[in-house]
Amino acid sequence: MQAKPRTPEERYGPALEKAQRAFPALQPVETAARAAVSYEPLGADEGRFQVPFFGRLYDVHWPAGSAVRASDGQEADIASHIVLLHYLLTADGTPMSGEWVSFRNLPGGLGYYAAFQGRASLRLRDAFGRDAHAFEIAAQALGGERLSFGDASFMFRVLPRVWMAVVLYLADDEFPAEANVLFDASTEHYLPTEDAAVLGGLLAGRLIRAARGG
Repeated sequence: MQAKPRTPEERYGPALEKAQRAFPALQPVETAARAAVSYEPLGADEGRFQVPFFGRLYDVHWPAGSAVRASDGQEADIASHIVLLHYLLTADGTPMSGEWVSFRNLPGGLGYYAAFQGRASLRLRDAFGRDAHAFEIAAQALGGERLSFGDASFMFRVLPRVWMAVVLYLADDEFPAEANVLFDASTEHYLPTEDAAVLGGLLAGRLIRAARGG
């Protein structure tokens, strides 16, 4: 009998529980400064961080570690929830470097690079490798900021101190299309590499949906 695919909750549940157990140990005011987010006390022993994520504001409650979309109270999906907690747990205040690096240059990234390519770069290549205009429209819909690399490229401030870029090279008569997903070199000071991989997939999916009008 073929095993039933695991749900996101089954796959990521232990990681979320681990992050929530660690969350109460944070010093919220110091954490907010290191992560470049705001923190609002809601009582003597509780409060909330407000964290911009993919252009939307999320309330992350301390010490409980819950995460909801500020606009409507919608609970964050489990992958985004983990990223939000890990961002606050990992942030150490290191300045942005201004240097773009490949996923494989992040700590431990080389061993997972092929999988990262499959969930991010190759999907973008297949979706936009012959249509820079569609890529530009999708990137602008997600608040991307134009860069000067390749045939088209944009930067995305996914989190206040986690910046990503997508560089598109169109197919021509000599070379196949290529799409590269890059990270500011300071990313390792704000997220585990596993979470950077998750962001690659999330960014690719959002760009593809935006191109389709979703």
